[in-house]
Amino acid sequence: MTELANVFLKHGYDVTMVLVEPPFKSSDSGATAIERIAASNPSISFHVLPPLPAPDFAASGDKNPFVLIFQLLLEYNELLGAFLRSIPRKRLHSVVLDMFCIHAVDVCTSLGAPVYTFFASGASCLTVLTQLPALIAGRQTGLKELGDTPLDFLGVPPMPASHLIKELLEHPEDEMCKILTNMWRRNTETMGVLVNTFESLESRAVQSLRDPLCVPGRTLPPIYCVGPLVGEGAEDHDDGAERKNECLAWLDSQPERSVVFLCFGSKGTLSVEQLKEIAVGLERSGQRFLWSVRTPAGSHDAKKYLEVRPEPDLGALMPEGFLERTRDRGLVVTSWVPQVDVLRHRATGAFVTHCGWNSVLEAVAAGVPMLCWPLEAEQKMNKVCMTEDMGVAVELVGYGEGFVKAGEVDAKVRMVIEGEEGRQLRARVAARREEAEAALEEGGASRAAFLRFLLDVESIGEPIVE
Repeated sequence: MTELANVFLKHGYDVTMVLVEPPFKSSDSGATAIERIAASNPSISFHVLPPLPAPDFAASGDKNPFVLIFQLLLEYNELLGAFLRSIPRKRLHSVVLDMFCIHAVDVCTSLGAPVYTFFASGASCLTVLTQLPALIAGRQTGLKELGDTPLDFLGVPPMPASHLIKELLEHPEDEMCKILTNMWRRNTETMGVLVNTFESLESRAVQSLRDPLCVPGRTLPPIYCVGPLVGEGAEDHDDGAERKNECLAWLDSQPERSVVFLCFGSKGTLSVEQLKEIAVGLERSGQRFLWSVRTPAGSHDAKKYLEVRPEPDLGALMPEGFLERTRDRGLVVTSWVPQVDVLRHRATGAFVTHCGWNSVLEAVAAGVPMLCWPLEAEQKMNKVCMTEDMGVAVELVGYGEGFVKAGEVDAKVRMVIEGEEGRQLRARVAARREEAEAALEEGGASRAAFLRFLLDVESIGEPIVE
């Protein structure tokens, strides 16, 4: 969202980002990230709404914590409305909603404010989720029973039912399934959707969202592909006082495109057994590696997001002697990794990723081929499109059984770094990187899409609001 705000700033607009206090505090809480982002983006105004009482997660029993968070966001509508009314209507150009804050559409509509959605994932994911409510409607059973049966959606390769967001596989009357289905439907009930992608990367998906057959009987709003919205990276900021990150200093001493980077996002964790298996595979491969390791979660449901996890004990998580034996060609880190900088580094040759969309775009923008290891949310859907449509990745197939074996880690890492298939993959990703750069240049497709969005907002005019 901050990257999108910076695009508005470049076009001469003032930007205020409206936030709510995180409803829980933990070592992984977004609060620290928000403070860091606010401090490094002084041109953006950050307005935190007065806090409402947080849900009692401990007393909620088996209720999904996200249900409580969605309910809390709805309760913030009154405070959001009061804040928006404090802005002179002539100054309020538009309101752009995060894809999870869709309840706020009602506030903006009541005020006559132009309201748009920012969809932070890709167009492929958006087109599947937009078509999904019609697929679920009227079903007497959940999609879970379909297993790996491929489902046909406009704009994407056949999508195994098992690859959809897991909450959407439950019975249509399940509370979380109903909430998410309604949320994805409402994402395209605003005046338009700004999508973090560039059109040539997902051309089939983008065209499907403009196709009258996408949702029969309903005309979807304009889709504006304004990405890739990727951070500049710490290395682009000239700050001589800032100590160079340990992993970047280590990368400086490695040969060009020789290092495999493994990172599973800010929330992605693996079991102790799986971590040891990866270590065995990396050691067998003989390849250089940079590996970001986090403490395994105590559970695999939504409540893991509320856990406070200590720093990983690498001595307990790695095979005995692994760190010593690979010391000359590998680095395992337990602290935050400047991922954009790592991917842009000349020594990085491949990226083992959980397929979160930000990570995908950062790798594409850096021209780094990927090995897919999706964990949750929409990541399996992304994997299908990355490997079959975009041609920027290959998959580690063991993830489907919940365990990737050392032999596959060894073989796939060797293939991407040394093999002919890896060379061809690198060439395809390099072409995508050039397309991404062209999209963001003056006159490029993403620049033109954002200008078209601005003109469309201006054409709405100022309504008369009582």
